Amino acid sequence: KGNVFFTDQPNNRIMKWDATTNNISVYMQPAGHSNGLYFDNEGNLLACADEKFELWQIDSNKNVTVILDNYLNKKLNGPNDLWVDSQGGIYFTDPYYQRPYWTRTEGEIKNKNVYYLSPDRLELKIVAGDLVQPNGIIGTPDSKMIYIADIGDSKIYSYTINNNASFSNKTLFVEEKSDGMTLDNQGNLYITNNNGVTVFNSGGKKVLNIPTGQSWTANVTFGGSEQNILFITAMTSVYTLKMNVKGVR
Repeated sequence: KGNVFFTDQPNNRIMKWDATTNNISVYMQPAGHSNGLYFDNEGNLLACADEKFELWQIDSNKNVTVILDNYLNKKLNGPNDLWVDSQGGIYFTDPYYQRPYWTRTEGEIKNKNVYYLSPDRLELKIVAGDLVQPNGIIGTPDSKMIYIADIGDSKIYSYTINNNASFSNKTLFVEEKSDGMTLDNQGNLYITNNNGVTVFNSGGKKVLNIPTGQSWTANVTFGGSEQNILFITAMTSVYTLKMNVKGVR
């Protein structure tokens, strides 16, 4: 429908922008201090609920199912961002950001991994374990390539996605730090950081910068009934910008 959901993590709530009415409302509160969100292929809202280091599935009636909270019986560091492939599998980043609502001061898992949860939710495996602090993640619509931001090393990598959901051909895309990311229908990658939103073409050439005037810009996605409105979340505001390109799923 073009509605856009986004998190207000400090206030522990998920917000909804309605594409028909242009109104913003509280969709869920409390919300597990959710961070990154993505819809699965059945229309459930998936959330990186890092209050208890979990992945949530929220159905259309707002029923919450915890689909994951550990790796080899060790609590996750705190899922940050996620992307769903065409088969329904979930790739997610699991950095470690010390939260004021945690009692722990270190993770049970020392590495900051990127994981893949199989479509049947039965198999969880590490697909990237050599990053400093993985954060933003977004894959191409054909599920053949994925971009991951290593914000701790100020680098963004592209990977080929193999048939078994593993990665190969790790390639440095650009030397930039990024929080959330998205793609448009021309294959351009949108990244977010202290410089607002910056857009790179598929060859890694910078083509556009969209400043927000805020100290940090956290995420970006397309919404609206035509998928041509860019939504940008920053420190204290959400911005929209009508585009000549469209988002992709």
